[in-house]
Amino acid sequence: MTEMVYGTVSVRDGEPVLPKWWRTVDRWALSCILMLFGIGILLGLAASPPLAERNGFAHFHYVQRQAFFGGLALTAMFITSMLSPTVVRRLAVIGFLVSFISLMGLPFLGTDFGKGAVRWYSLGFASLQPSEFLKPMFVIVAAWMMAASQEIGGPPGKLWSFGLTVSIVLMLALQPDFGQACLVLFGWGVMWFVAGAPMLLLVALAGLVVLGGMVAYNGSEHFARRIDGFLTPDVDPRTQLGYATNAIQEGGFFGVGVGEGTVKWSLPDAHTDFIIAVAAEEYGLILVLLIIALYTVVVVRSFLRLIRERDPFIRLAGTGLAAMFGVQAMINMGVAVRLLPAKGMTLPFVSYGGSSLIAGGIAVGMLLAFTRSRPQGEIGEILRARSR
Repeated sequence: MTEMVYGTVSVRDGEPVLPKWWRTVDRWALSCILMLFGIGILLGLAASPPLAERNGFAHFHYVQRQAFFGGLALTAMFITSMLSPTVVRRLAVIGFLVSFISLMGLPFLGTDFGKGAVRWYSLGFASLQPSEFLKPMFVIVAAWMMAASQEIGGPPGKLWSFGLTVSIVLMLALQPDFGQACLVLFGWGVMWFVAGAPMLLLVALAGLVVLGGMVAYNGSEHFARRIDGFLTPDVDPRTQLGYATNAIQEGGFFGVGVGEGTVKWSLPDAHTDFIIAVAAEEYGLILVLLIIALYTVVVVRSFLRLIRERDPFIRLAGTGLAAMFGVQAMINMGVAVRLLPAKGMTLPFVSYGGSSLIAGGIAVGMLLAFTRSRPQGEIGEILRARSR
């Protein structure tokens, strides 16, 4: 029926998978992701040896693990990006159910590794953080629900997705993991906005977020401590924020030199949450601006391609994934320069972390699958045809 109404664009029958994928994928975004991963390995060589030495491991223990998990992440990204949107949606529904059940089991079987928040499953040889895998799967499921609600006689998908969002946010807040909770809520809000939510409801949602923050501040010592540390006018130089702030100031425009930085010896999370401080100190503002530019290219190019997409599910899911990817990077860097309170959030494809790397690879693979060129009329052409 769609082809009868809108017409089709000719496709190359029998074209092999790899040439077809290479012809249709966003090669600029793909190149930026590969460059971010390369920068992550480079910064891991600088940031992780002090931690490996303190923990009694080989000098490049964490770099080797990052390369291994990064290889798995890139493999997952390439394979996922070759799938059709329908297959991506089906796999995401299964992945969401598994991740959701895993998140529910954290209070009983999870561990905090001494960090004050029960976010991980200890597997002995590695750890698993369910929330990292839940985020991209949730975006797909929520977009599916919202797109279904736009069909004639469709289900109340927006209401269902809202209920799902609230349940996930509450479970994340109880860990506590307010950073991931805010990221999930933001991703859903962006999709809801694109799906045509009234501004009044968005303002009401923002008010509920502020109210929830006040409740969390009064009820969670962990949350209150981070907010108080962010609001205090003076930064304790012996805290992680203090070390990171000093490192960024010392780096200047060109940095102090490769291997000459000192912040990696003081920061316990120099290879994860504060990796951008290592980049700023040793390589200066130039590398930081390059990293920001790479994230910007991925997000902006994805949005530009999705604007031309006429399938509501693909448009909503791609928008949610791109927005969440960009905002996570912005939050990580914002914490390091003290624009935001500490969140415990990694820098996608740059920070060390098995769960974040593999989940990031899957998420970006989904985004690349949704932004591939497909044999269809673009939405702008359809609107112009209808106006004639």
